[in-house]
Amino acid sequence: MFESDYNRRENDAPVNVGDEYDVKIEDAGRDGDGIARVDGFVIFVPGASVGDEVKIKINATRRKFGFAEIVQ
Repeated sequence: MFESDYNRRENDAPVNVGDEYDVKIEDAGRDGDGIARVDGFVIFVPGASVGDEVKIKINATRRKFGFAEIVQ
């Protein structure tokens, strides 16, 4: 088994670190981060507000959510 296969099974995220997406911020997290979704997968975006349409870059993933930064 390749290490990336192992990480994919452990992580099960439909996104990968380094991927970029154009998203709309749909909600706000309890700490004020914007929340977007990619294929239903929750992505927290610090510095984004509800209604923003931004380009993001994934910088970390967990089993049920990920983190991204705004790149535009």
